[in-house]
Amino acid sequence: MTDLNTLVQPDRGQAARTIHLIDAKGYDAWLAAQPPRHRAAAAAQKLAPVGYASAILPGDSPEDWSVVSVVANVDKLSPWCLAKLAETLPEGSYRVEGVEPGKAIYGWLVAQYKFDRYKKADPKAQGPRVLLTGDPVKMEEAVRMAAVTFKLRDRINTGANDMSPAHLEQAGAELAKAYGATLTVVKGDELAQGYGMLHAVGQAAGKGREPRLIELEWGNPEHPRIAIIGKGVCFDSGGLDIKPASGMRLMKKDMGGAAHALALAELVMQHKLPVRLHMLVPAVENSISGEATRPGDVMISRKGITVENSNTDAEGRLILGDALTKAEEKNPELVFDFATLTGAARVALGADLQALFANDDTLAAEILAAGEDESDPIWRMPLYDPYKDLLKSDVADMVNAAEGPFGGAITAALFLKEFAPAKAQWAHFDIFCWNSSAKPGRPKGAEAVSLRATWKVLKNRYGG
Repeated sequence: MTDLNTLVQPDRGQAARTIHLIDAKGYDAWLAAQPPRHRAAAAAQKLAPVGYASAILPGDSPEDWSVVSVVANVDKLSPWCLAKLAETLPEGSYRVEGVEPGKAIYGWLVAQYKFDRYKKADPKAQGPRVLLTGDPVKMEEAVRMAAVTFKLRDRINTGANDMSPAHLEQAGAELAKAYGATLTVVKGDELAQGYGMLHAVGQAAGKGREPRLIELEWGNPEHPRIAIIGKGVCFDSGGLDIKPASGMRLMKKDMGGAAHALALAELVMQHKLPVRLHMLVPAVENSISGEATRPGDVMISRKGITVENSNTDAEGRLILGDALTKAEEKNPELVFDFATLTGAARVALGADLQALFANDDTLAAEILAAGEDESDPIWRMPLYDPYKDLLKSDVADMVNAAEGPFGGAITAALFLKEFAPAKAQWAHFDIFCWNSSAKPGRPKGAEAVSLRATWKVLKNRYGG
């Protein structure tokens, strides 16, 4: 992984090119104050008062040039306002004139992310663009967040042949070793006897890709207990209710919830947050074989609720249900779960806006406010209890998926609610974690979503 400390450095007056930031309301005044050569350069490069527009401004010599860039608001920089510059400027060092980059440091860093695990090295690759800052605290915060974002993107972008349940277990083990946490992995007969839904989903996978529950615990047991859970479906064929080829194409990313849980857990431990952390990743591959669970099969969950499998492609909620039950046994006060759970959430909100379901209005308000502050967009969806009737079964306590095309994200969340700790504040994030097309700082492929918002909530609650 790129050494992020080479991309942002303390400003000690070292040589660097200047970045001038302007916004639409100040554009005309800025342009009028420029010398003729700057106005000519801006016109030649078709600079306009629109977001991400930029131009190179000539100096007294060929090497003496600076940059002007248009942002939404020079008084409140977003994480993304410098990201396009970090992608397109020549290698070298830069400083922003007159303001500290603040939150924009993060975008500068993650804009230089590349997933090149499977590619030959490019001898013509651009060298690093270095941003100078006088705020060491913001710099350190941005580096830490960018580092876990790089890891998260790498894990989701990796092909399923190299990202199996065993690989997720290895990631948990590395995290535990790095921060002195305790790792527990449940699999085999113990999983079959104690986690009926989790085992049923993953039992068709081949040797070496068996299902497992990965648990990490860290921190002082006397501190408030929180649980972070991530859906770890390393590949989703749909099971016997098989997906079409187009629906399977991106299913390597179905472990995106697990990648988010690992990232958020690392932030908690890295910052030594005074909590008792319990991270759970139910890890499976939803495969097809003679061992696959069938439509109509009835599973006995860890909670004792019987579930009729009405759709083998609604497997994520099954594995999360057993993980939520395990979390409840430790009496947490706060639970976050992350899952690439339903296409219905994407139909409702699109790819950029992540769906939030919460059993507590105060918690929901905190998350939404944090998402707004961090430019990490989240929208609250309803846990509409009358829709629970859609989960009734003729032969078991409930089905895992309602019939019909309506309210799919809601009924999935209601299913999870049956297993969520009743005495805890609980938030479920139905996420997409993928950029279908590139945006500044957000290349096509895997993406961290709701991570900055949830970390801000945890910092505000427990960081002092």
